[in-house]
Amino acid sequence: MRWIVGAGCALLAVALAGCQRPAGEEGPPGGRPPTPVGSTVGYGAQFLGVGECSSFGTTRFTEVPCDGERAAARVVARHDGAVGDGPACPPVTDFVLHISEQRPSVEEDGDGAVQQGYACMRNLQPPHPGDPGRGGGPRTIVGDCVYGVARGQVRETACDGSGRHAPQYRVVRAVAARAQCPASTALYVQLGGAQPVGCARRL
Repeated sequence: MRWIVGAGCALLAVALAGCQRPAGEEGPPGGRPPTPVGSTVGYGAQFLGVGECSSFGTTRFTEVPCDGERAAARVVARHDGAVGDGPACPPVTDFVLHISEQRPSVEEDGDGAVQQGYACMRNLQPPHPGDPGRGGGPRTIVGDCVYGVARGQVRETACDGSGRHAPQYRVVRAVAARAQCPASTALYVQLGGAQPVGCARRL
């Protein structure tokens, strides 16, 4: 049996401080399309459950023993349904695997069924693009840097300038409402969660 997964991230919605335009809608997904993945049976009751590990590659992700030489990333959270409908991944997440629903054929015993869901993954070894300022991961958090890509939209980039795009703003605080941002805020970044407003200063 094969499962379909994909790793990706999305554009971030923003609004310039003092601008009349409200915070925009979250942009379209900017990650890779779904990637085929094979399964190794017997490593857990759920395919890529919390604490389990996957191999990593450009075309295939396979569930493997965490102490094996092929293990590359560990599941830190696992949710059913679509990413947009479920809980956000933890801040330590490096990338997200999107898992499509699969049902066994009539000849199988039914044990191979997999529900649609997503796994929040953390690399077992550096680099960790989800860490603050590293320029990646599925979430923007305090310490991350961004650059403008379109009106009302930004993308993450490495704060140290090592990415393809130079950083223009750094998120210095997460708050519940814009009014709680410091006076030096030049950009509001949509973060989501209990403190959905990121206060960013210009670099």
